[in-house]
Amino acid sequence: MQNRHQSQAAVKARTENTALRWWVGGSAMLVGMTLLASQAFADSHVEIIESHAFNEYGEIKYGPDFTHLDYVNPDAPKGGEISISTSGTFDSMNPWATLEGTPGALSSAVWERMMTATSDEVGTSYCLLCETIEYPEDQSWVIFNLRKNVTFSDGTPMTSADMIYTHELMREQSTPSFRQGLVSLVSEYEALDDYTVKFTFAEDAPTRGRIGQMGAALVMQKAWFEETGARLDESSLEVSPGTAPYTAGSVDVGRQIIYERNPDYWGNDLPINQGRNNFDSIRIEYFADTAAAFEAFKAGEFTFRRENSSINWATAYDFPAIDNGWVTRKELADGTLPAATGFVFNLRDPKFEDKRVREAIGLVYNFTWTNDNLQYGLFQQRESFWENDRLKAVGLPEGRELEILEEYRDQLPPEIFTEDAKVPHTSGERPLDRANLRRALGLMEEAGWTTGDDGLLRNADGDTLDVEFLETRQSFDRIINPYIENLKRLGVNVTYNRVDPSQYQARTQSNDFEMIFGFYVNGLQEGRGFSQRYGCEDKDDVFNPAGYCSEVIDAIGERIAKADDAAEMNALITAADRIMRNEYFMVPVWYLGKNWTAYFDMYEHPENLPEFGLGHLDYWWFNQEKYEALKAAGALR
Repeated sequence: MQNRHQSQAAVKARTENTALRWWVGGSAMLVGMTLLASQAFADSHVEIIESHAFNEYGEIKYGPDFTHLDYVNPDAPKGGEISISTSGTFDSMNPWATLEGTPGALSSAVWERMMTATSDEVGTSYCLLCETIEYPEDQSWVIFNLRKNVTFSDGTPMTSADMIYTHELMREQSTPSFRQGLVSLVSEYEALDDYTVKFTFAEDAPTRGRIGQMGAALVMQKAWFEETGARLDESSLEVSPGTAPYTAGSVDVGRQIIYERNPDYWGNDLPINQGRNNFDSIRIEYFADTAAAFEAFKAGEFTFRRENSSINWATAYDFPAIDNGWVTRKELADGTLPAATGFVFNLRDPKFEDKRVREAIGLVYNFTWTNDNLQYGLFQQRESFWENDRLKAVGLPEGRELEILEEYRDQLPPEIFTEDAKVPHTSGERPLDRANLRRALGLMEEAGWTTGDDGLLRNADGDTLDVEFLETRQSFDRIINPYIENLKRLGVNVTYNRVDPSQYQARTQSNDFEMIFGFYVNGLQEGRGFSQRYGCEDKDDVFNPAGYCSEVIDAIGERIAKADDAAEMNALITAADRIMRNEYFMVPVWYLGKNWTAYFDMYEHPENLPEFGLGHLDYWWFNQEKYEALKAAGALR
């Protein structure tokens, strides 16, 4: 495969050098020398791949001699500030202590990862902190050859000791699911010298995703943690030195964070960084809710807004800054895989065990009326967990997908094979579709719920079907309230409980909810993360809000992690999509497929924006002349 293999001579030379490193670090005892010699002999007969990049499948786009990414402006000027907003609050700058405090936005951005992705490819990782990686064909281990010029923001060099120390921190103090995944993935790890680190993978760990996951490992400074005694699992406002282009410059708890570009950033001259990291500072303003944030944007308190409200986008962009030409409103393409959003059932609650109950509750959500009357017809109805043309299940199963499903036929409902992939129901133009209501009542009756004289559904014991919707955003009221009314017409004793952000976070993290508006973030290339989101072992993890668990999906997840070509992975994901849609553990809603952006007219972006990224904090840049004109006109505070 292009860019992944060296010539045989280069591979042989590199193998000999690797074997020599292991020899020098061995025991002086004769038995130890014998073992090392045996290992060196064995390794000399194994082809070792050395590369600047890695992709599980397919071609690597950028060769080792590329000068810059295709979608950036390599001559983009440095300078200025971009400011954005978020809602809620924060009281920590430690993104790993998720059960202690609320971390600030972008709080992990001060540390870099060993390898980095691009926005115009799927699944490729390029060396960032490393110069090259080495691994055998069976991917039983990987070596990272670190760059020797990497420094932390305090000017001290980064070495293999920092990488090993960070790995051990993650194994001991990161979130439970991350710890477990890391321990089961890596059996041994060692620093071969100051700039060379080797990770040996557990024999039973899936081959797929091994190198990609280790390439995503970030590196923190060992000396800082040892000096301060800080822990990853404890909330803190102190931030350790990182190697990234930005540092946490100013932190005003609950109100504002400013990240400042490090002028001495070690990676300024790297080809992969050309035309990137262009702003001198990135400011994040916190607001109680999205309505307050929008008012602040109109007044120029922050300067870049990604709109997520259809009513705002359709009706609210008529304020003076728009009329004066100070603010640009632009719709930009978005080719990223949309999150699988919807009303999530907490399957840990016995009331949702029966799929017929879940389907009935979903039937009275009216996407058509909601989109046309509340969202200005701007959205499309979501059908798939992978809403795209590559991985979405459509029609009846066929080909390799059908072969995979046949292996589990005895464990699957027959409609998986006889009916088209489950799509959300169609709805009429009225808020409550009467045909869907009749179907919902029929399903409820089949599940043992009948309508009493008071209009409420009751089971054989006379208990009502009580359901609480938990939400934190006031702006969501107009979307959810019509759905609540439809559920009441169905006979559900429904409560809409809107709580503050910290309460919401605490309750959702502890799985103390019945229904929420939630999401699953999937990828166009799946690996071990699939089972973390949908596997039984991690069904109580925050990444699996529904608590979904299926033996068949567990088995498919193991196969996804081991799939040795893209076609097999795609067929497995399509099969999983079909099964999970049939399980109906969330009521699917909508997706957009576009970026709604509004910004004060002092920012510019490349004409050829990539398929998988907006990049406004990355490869956009600041126009000083336009800024001065806006400032002189009184557009900015």
